[in-house]
Amino acid sequence: MSQYLLLLSVVVPIVAAAACYLAAPWVGKWVGWLAFAALFVTTALLVAFGWSQLYSGGPAISEYYAWAPSAGLTFGFLADGLSYPVAILVNLVLAATAVYSMPYMQTRIKGLYGEDRPARYGIYYLNFLLVSAGLMGIALSTNLIELYLFLELVLVPTFVIISMFGYVQKERVGIIYIMWNQLGAFIFLAGIAIFYSSTTPNTFDLTATSLAQAAASPLAYWIVGLILVGWLVKMAVFGVHMWLPITEAEPPTSFAPTMAVVSGIGAYVIARVLFFGMPSVFNAFSLPLMAWAVLTMFYGGIVAMAQNDVKYIFAWSTMSQTAYSVLGLASTSALGAAGAVFFFGSQVLGKFIMFAVAGILLSQTGLRDTKKMGGLAGKMPFTAALFILGALILSAVPPTSGFQAEWIMFAGIFSQGAQGSTAFMALAILGLIATLFTVAYTFWPVKRIFFGPLASGLEEVKEAPLTMTLPLLGLVVGSILIGIYPDLVSKFLIGFANTVAPGGIP
Repeated sequence: MSQYLLLLSVVVPIVAAAACYLAAPWVGKWVGWLAFAALFVTTALLVAFGWSQLYSGGPAISEYYAWAPSAGLTFGFLADGLSYPVAILVNLVLAATAVYSMPYMQTRIKGLYGEDRPARYGIYYLNFLLVSAGLMGIALSTNLIELYLFLELVLVPTFVIISMFGYVQKERVGIIYIMWNQLGAFIFLAGIAIFYSSTTPNTFDLTATSLAQAAASPLAYWIVGLILVGWLVKMAVFGVHMWLPITEAEPPTSFAPTMAVVSGIGAYVIARVLFFGMPSVFNAFSLPLMAWAVLTMFYGGIVAMAQNDVKYIFAWSTMSQTAYSVLGLASTSALGAAGAVFFFGSQVLGKFIMFAVAGILLSQTGLRDTKKMGGLAGKMPFTAALFILGALILSAVPPTSGFQAEWIMFAGIFSQGAQGSTAFMALAILGLIATLFTVAYTFWPVKRIFFGPLASGLEEVKEAPLTMTLPLLGLVVGSILIGIYPDLVSKFLIGFANTVAPGGIP
């Protein structure tokens, strides 16, 4: 089994997707346990057969399969110090989402149709697991065209979930999502085409040789620029951000954490393909990219603070939080890049908790407007505690993973700023100041929603079921464990950066 470990990580969710679709008419929402089992099993296999080898600094795990040999195409997967922790963290979040979705989607389906429709759970989990398989493929792909195909695999089922199970103008929101993300994918594909034409023999493979040939090509800046802009569209940086808030706030809230993964995984792809793959060319984009990231951090944070809708607060915050990782990558520091990918993983943990609590509030109170809430800590003490812990993760308060990720990233950013120009240092300081917005937009809802006098009409509110709260608790425990022992993640990422980045980490 171990020789097909990475292939199974992608194939098992696809097989489980079909099984969920077929089983749902008979078992209804409980089909979510099958989705959870598929993601749990793939995570367990990755840990059982890969952890000790990669954690100790052993060789990367790679698998290659015949695809189109006449065209020079292989279908490969790679688990190394960069992709392995990303794959594990993404799978854990999606496994927790599968459990959380069961009670939430029951409420949502009854709200849409006035009754429970078991077959609809099959449609939801079919598409959810296809997204999961696509995200694993993005993390593990060994060539650009394969990566693009997995990106497309994520796109279509996400559109289906938004347009079928979303809230306000769900079909329109689905179209907004697919148009903007297809634009980003198209720009990315243009960069891939130029990459292919710049290598000899022509290849899409992300090998050291092909990356060096692309970096030496007269079209190298077009390759990096197009790939970068394509993913920045998908990460919703300022100026191309218009699609993100509504497409994170209006899907079913059970899927919102997955949307945060979909937008944030661009940090990993930029690190893999551009920062570590073509550093000499990517460095030329450093200063404008840092400025773009800081602008996005400020803009997203300020607008998040102005929201009253609890889902829109965290939808806008995704824009700001994702830009943290862009800043780390743009610093051209290997430590900053390792911290940027670490921050992406930690941000996904915290964002899951915050979005999940927003879903709990909606399912238990029927409300999204924070102005109509208050005093809910007395009615929902466990949920209130989870919300506060999620705020601590996003605000980078020790001993959470957010603290470790953020200080590693900013250590790299400031070390580069100290060696670079005054503009570099100024942008690093502005980036640090922007983190204060995170504290504001994560903690002021705590007071408004959970403390003060109980709002009228909420006297009968009850605590959420354990299937909604225990997955959150599991991720909180994971975040604290990583915060106390950051080597669980940083040893992979920093070890990879030391090996691959020119000069490593000083």
